[in-house]
Amino acid sequence: MKTETFSYIPALTSDEVAKQVQYFLKNSWVPGIEYSASPTPELAYWSWWKLPIFSASSPQDLLTELSACKDAHPNAYIRITAYDNIRQCQVMSFVVHVPA
Repeated sequence: MKTETFSYIPALTSDEVAKQVQYFLKNSWVPGIEYSASPTPELAYWSWWKLPIFSASSPQDLLTELSACKDAHPNAYIRITAYDNIRQCQVMSFVVHVPA
């Protein structure tokens, strides 16, 4: 199943995910983590892993939470989202974990 734009390229490495998160932080976007057991086109809302990470100051802050989410939901699809608090909207999201 193809879930978004990045799903057409090889899975991102941890370093590549960290670079994307650094881009979020550089643009003052708020990162968040969401998960879903079975995403489908009609499922627009995924479950939150905690709240958006307003206090993130480095990519490692988000990667630590991402690891905890993977441990808690190993059979779920997990994505990282970015929110722009000025435009009040989601500006980016991509899947970082696909269950086996």
